[in-house]
Amino acid sequence: MKHEGLHHISIIVSDLERAKAFYENVIGLQEIQRPPFDFPGAWYAVGGGGQQLHLIVHHGETKRTGGIDTRDGHFAIRVSDYACTIDWLERHHVGYKANPNSITGFAQIFVLDPDRNVIELNAVLI
Repeated sequence: MKHEGLHHISIIVSDLERAKAFYENVIGLQEIQRPPFDFPGAWYAVGGGGQQLHLIVHHGETKRTGGIDTRDGHFAIRVSDYACTIDWLERHHVGYKANPNSITGFAQIFVLDPDRNVIELNAVLI
């Protein structure tokens, strides 16, 4: 098997309009066309390499109840400027957990979306 790259991540949301507002207005993603499935959802382009985020409305028992846990399942989006991203989150009143000196070699910021899905925003520090 030869991998060509990561195509998409799917996450579960309970309120599609609330989730879309978060991913468009806070995270800054662009919605793209989605096939006419028989269940609600939305697709977003992430970066310029063809990667996508798929939101799927589901009312099952898959929601976390705690705060930001950096070891919980999550997806990561690379951002261009760590400090600007912190400022942006603060202006939008989004709580976060920052790890500017991560041993990974890049700075990390963890946030929760409205359905408590964990998102890592990371940036190379110059």
